[in-house]
Amino acid sequence: MNFEFRGVWIATVSNIDWPREKGISVAEQKSSFIKLLDIHQGNGINAVFVQIRPAADAFYPSQYEPWSEYLMGTQGTPPNPYYDPLQFMIDETHKRGMEFHAWINPYRAVFNLKRSNISPTHITRTHPEWFLVYGNTKYFNPGIPEVRKYVSAVVRDIVSRYDIDGLHMDDYFYPYRIDGKEFPDDKAYRTYGNGLAKDAWRRSNCDSIVKNIYDVIAETNARVKFGVSPFGVWRNKSQDIDGSKTTAGTTSYDDLYADIVLWLKMGWIDYVAPQIYWECSSKVCAYNELLDWWSRHTYGKHLYIGHGIYKANTNAAWRDKTELPAQIIALRGLKAAQGSAFFSSQDLVRNTNGWADSLRNNYYALPAIVPPMEWIDSSVPPKPVVIKTGAARFTFNYAGEDKIRGFALFSLPLKAPFTLENATLIKIINAPFTANLNSADMVAFAGNNICVASLSINNNLSELVPIR
Repeated sequence: MNFEFRGVWIATVSNIDWPREKGISVAEQKSSFIKLLDIHQGNGINAVFVQIRPAADAFYPSQYEPWSEYLMGTQGTPPNPYYDPLQFMIDETHKRGMEFHAWINPYRAVFNLKRSNISPTHITRTHPEWFLVYGNTKYFNPGIPEVRKYVSAVVRDIVSRYDIDGLHMDDYFYPYRIDGKEFPDDKAYRTYGNGLAKDAWRRSNCDSIVKNIYDVIAETNARVKFGVSPFGVWRNKSQDIDGSKTTAGTTSYDDLYADIVLWLKMGWIDYVAPQIYWECSSKVCAYNELLDWWSRHTYGKHLYIGHGIYKANTNAAWRDKTELPAQIIALRGLKAAQGSAFFSSQDLVRNTNGWADSLRNNYYALPAIVPPMEWIDSSVPPKPVVIKTGAARFTFNYAGEDKIRGFALFSLPLKAPFTLENATLIKIINAPFTANLNSADMVAFAGNNICVASLSINNNLSELVPIR
């Protein structure tokens, strides 16, 4: 498969994936992130979702929000010696030819009221009227217009200053319900409800923030992709004739007020990565049923399936080492699904159930290019100039003006035409303008023709050029 999205979530909240704990040295922060990337690259991963704004805080210098407590241990404390973690992570990710998607949480403001430490400059201190407490967490009130403006400003700042490939949001819009407790937004509803039923008003608030962010990205850096990873069930068929054949107790539409289908229909997001965290044999929400349902509701946008590998060994199905391979095989059988995303990083690092081995040695043994999005950019880059510099040694030069990711090497049967349909991607060389192909590479491709193409930032390929 020459084109396939292969992503992994790297969560920073509560130090789930990185950094491994609060307050570790800058040197260890950097080295441990590099180690993560090297492991994932070795397993065939080509994109990372890194959580850079877990709770109205930042893993980068921000004029709006303080440094995250999950970095140095105290909210508002910058790294010492100083560096910009976000810029560092983007640079290291791009060095490896991988995409970097900046993962933000739109509405969570204080993750844990009992344990989180809050900076005096935190937005909950400077604008306490924007926030509500629900359970043990403090949230932005999605119904207040100023909140949407503020979150949009935060996104504009990120997209304008950093060379990210995507802006990513997960399933936390309105919070998951707590039994016996109603989200306390009556005051905002009375002020801004405008005659809508409360549920419809809540959904309209989420619609508005998604549309606002879509507009901000389009105005600021239209190359950046915008994607959402919703709860895996939009609605059950018992609730909506167009729902899935599931019996989920929670749904994205009815409980989190996230109408992801509307956002896809309207073209406000570029990809959806539903969290289909159930096993294939689930009687409540079967993986294959949801895979089929989402594949019929993409409205032309990309579909990346979220796999819940964190559930390994939690029941008989997830103790079965063939569960994840079966899920990957199933999605590869659908044209509407462009790839996978895994939650979370630590489970691949631990090689739980041998699944990292399965990716590295089998399913992701050959590299893949993240599928291009023609509605963002369909321009074809100039083809590379191939110069023979010695016995079985070649240099590739790129003469175009635009920045590229590098060069993609393909192998073709000896008598096959030099077309992408006949080619197998063998290697991606991540170099901006010049790259070398050495004799060891040539030996690896013995018995086949070899060709090379320029790979644009938006993953479009140039014409294939034979290497002779």
